[in-house]
Amino acid sequence: QVRLVESGGGLVQAGDSLRLSCTTSESSFGTYTMGWFRQAPGKEREFVAAIRTSSHTYYSDSVKGRFTISRGNVKNTIYLQMDTLKPEDTAVYYCGATRAVLSSIRDSTMYLHWGQGTQVTVSS
Repeated sequence: QVRLVESGGGLVQAGDSLRLSCTTSESSFGTYTMGWFRQAPGKEREFVAAIRTSSHTYYSDSVKGRFTISRGNVKNTIYLQMDTLKPEDTAVYYCGATRAVLSSIRDSTMYLHWGQGTQVTVSS
């Protein structure tokens, strides 16, 4: 079982920035496509961003141009840089690992491993 640990969430104001981190001790981390999803109260978990082993990145339309996913220089870590945050970005953010094909990386059911989540709250 791959263990993923998210950190970096918090309470910020609209327009502020946050950087989320997701770390694992799993040695095969580099062989997975890594994704960030979020879940607001009463809503389904939704795709935010993903980065493949090739470092190609993919984003939802709602965050494109504001969020950046990257693999860190620190081994086995990915980041989600979130800029120009909006109240509608408020949610629990989860990182996940998948070996799904490109057409499926926005599908949360295709992810094999998940972290425990980190809360992001954006006040207006």
